[in-house]
Amino acid sequence: MLNRTVCIAPMMGYTDRHARYFLRLISRNVLLYTEMVTTGAVLHGDRDKLLRYDPRELPLAIQLGGSDPQELAACSRIAEDAGFSEVNLNVGCPSDRVQNRHIGACLMAQPERVAEAVRAMCGAVRIPVTVKCRIGIDQMDDYAAFNHFIEIVAESGCRTFIVHARKAWLQGLSPKQNREIPPLKYDYVYQLKQQHPHLNIVINGGIKTLDQISTHLARVDGVMLGREAYHNPFLLAQVDGVFYHDAREQPTRDEIVDALTDYAKGQLAAGERLHSISRHLHGLYKNVNGSKAWKRYLSTHAHRQDAGIQVLQQAKALTMSSSPRFSPSSRRVTSS
Repeated sequence: MLNRTVCIAPMMGYTDRHARYFLRLISRNVLLYTEMVTTGAVLHGDRDKLLRYDPRELPLAIQLGGSDPQELAACSRIAEDAGFSEVNLNVGCPSDRVQNRHIGACLMAQPERVAEAVRAMCGAVRIPVTVKCRIGIDQMDDYAAFNHFIEIVAESGCRTFIVHARKAWLQGLSPKQNREIPPLKYDYVYQLKQQHPHLNIVINGGIKTLDQISTHLARVDGVMLGREAYHNPFLLAQVDGVFYHDAREQPTRDEIVDALTDYAKGQLAAGERLHSISRHLHGLYKNVNGSKAWKRYLSTHAHRQDAGIQVLQQAKALTMSSSPRFSPSSRRVTSS
């Protein structure tokens, strides 16, 4: 069984293969997720490019967007054959673009359809099939409706639900506003776990510190971090020691940059541009000396057509970093 104590949310435009490689350098243990990939893209697009990952990213889950049971089953088999650790169905994205294709949060109004899709996916693969959803949509936002959705889908074989503890407004709010404006209702997720102790419940939404992770883990099985893992990625170095009891020495920020420099060298030789990698690194030195200089140098130089690994080396030199290693024996639970 996959350890979902702490995992990193699938984020469109963010959790591509370069970001995941970077995050894996910081944490050996968190479960990573791909960006959402639609069934149509997997079946008819450039599959090798869409599903590409470095084996060092594992454990790695793929998130699928779709609603047709046969297509989702076929894509689940493809994902399993490609070596992914889990396949996740997106029932949480509120974007107009995906709604028009019957993908994402709009499916919460059709629990039977989701159950049929999950049943087909579970029948097609041996790896875990999970669902990421909201607590509700539009006016369908009471606990009873949320619980009904979970019960129907659970009957189809899903045992793990990742719940963004906000409802989604399908009209009138942008995806960004839907991550901020609807109020968080963590109590819905806590009640769900209490009512269904046999299910694995992972909570998502507004979680930013190790103290908050600890509080949630007293009530549910796992925590999913979203934007905070992107804006303050070095937080994950503490996650390994505190929540996975990983006694191995954690790398410093400078050592992570050195490892990314080696990775970037290979990627540039294969035709990638440095900006595709460096854009994920801006938050690495958050709250330490030279953070602004690091971000400013990357922003100014990494996007250039001829940018090479020296950009990373020169940006690191500006940080004057003196951050100590995180000691796993230290039990402090504060963000870095």
